[in-house]
Amino acid sequence: MRARTLILSIDRDDDVGYKAGVESPAVGREACLDAATRLGIADPEDSDTNAIFQAIKTYDQLKAEGEDVEVAVIGGNHMNMLEGDRRIGELLEQVIGITGSTDCILISDGAEDEYVLPIIQSHLKVASVVRVIIKQLPNIEGTYYIIKKLLNDPKIARSVLLPVGLVLLLYALVALLAPGISAVLVAVGIIGLYLLFKGFNFDQYFVYVWHAVTESFRKGQFSFIAYLVAVILVIAGIISGLMSVIANYPNSGDVGILYLGLTFLYGALIWVIVAGLVASAGKITDYVQNYQAGISRIFVVPFFFVAIGMIAYGAVIYFLSISPVEPFPFTTTDGIIAMMLLTIAGLAVAFLGIYLRPRVQKQVRAWIEMRLKLEEEETNGKKRKPVYKKVKY
Repeated sequence: MRARTLILSIDRDDDVGYKAGVESPAVGREACLDAATRLGIADPEDSDTNAIFQAIKTYDQLKAEGEDVEVAVIGGNHMNMLEGDRRIGELLEQVIGITGSTDCILISDGAEDEYVLPIIQSHLKVASVVRVIIKQLPNIEGTYYIIKKLLNDPKIARSVLLPVGLVLLLYALVALLAPGISAVLVAVGIIGLYLLFKGFNFDQYFVYVWHAVTESFRKGQFSFIAYLVAVILVIAGIISGLMSVIANYPNSGDVGILYLGLTFLYGALIWVIVAGLVASAGKITDYVQNYQAGISRIFVVPFFFVAIGMIAYGAVIYFLSISPVEPFPFTTTDGIIAMMLLTIAGLAVAFLGIYLRPRVQKQVRAWIEMRLKLEEEETNGKKRKPVYKKVKY
């Protein structure tokens, strides 16, 4: 017996829900046709409409050949791709439960939707990927129209227009308020920093942190207070770092940017370490209350955070102590001793976390098993019927 095949159209940015108001998942030919029609009416220029119609066409062709197929459309999240990918995985499980499919044919309108291919492959066997390409005339008017459409997309506007506008604004401010500083170098530096930020996907980490903070606030978890305190401590660390630069190198023109950065870290690192500990303590508290099974996974985070902070702090003190510019509060000997002691202490803290982790994991598993056993006994006790005995008088 041939396996049932799912014809799947993935709308990663959920235009079908954001623009057409269609609730995902749409399962079945009629539901998918309705979704494509509503999306086409809401935005006739959206390529996801063509992808859905291609999914319906593929479904009709395979159905006419006698194959056991089903068609579905799944949307992610229009504003948050990370959250959208998680939603796609959850909705795909629902579709599999409804249709009973064992493999699928993915219909995609571009490379962006194929980022979720590993998610689909973790649930279904992907038999084929069909790419839908819209035919257009390659003229200047069409190119202008495509660029205009891309810039009207809020996601692309935030990724392109916002940084360009910020660079131009900083260029104008530096040229106006600080004529002694090269505005071109500032603009180029900002662009380079942004490209590094996007290249290493730091924006995804910030999105994840923001999602964790908002989720903890919505659920009323203790970690929200811990995150708030950690942010305040980080701000205090930034101020402390700037004060350290002013106190040690009041004439910043006498030193290079390397020593200014190290002096900033000298004043800010301790605050950042404490902020990390507070945030980790809040997260561990939430795990103790709501998700005991995952405690061992994050138990070593504060240990590693402290270890990395101590090693980095020792390195900063050493490099500042050997600064040829002017004497720092630490001599060269003090810098060597501080680096050695803090490095040894940091490694000891890291090994302590690694040493305690399996023991904590063992204790947590034993506690969870005991609790499940008690709950099972309590449930069986409630289900057990009372025994009535006849008493003779």
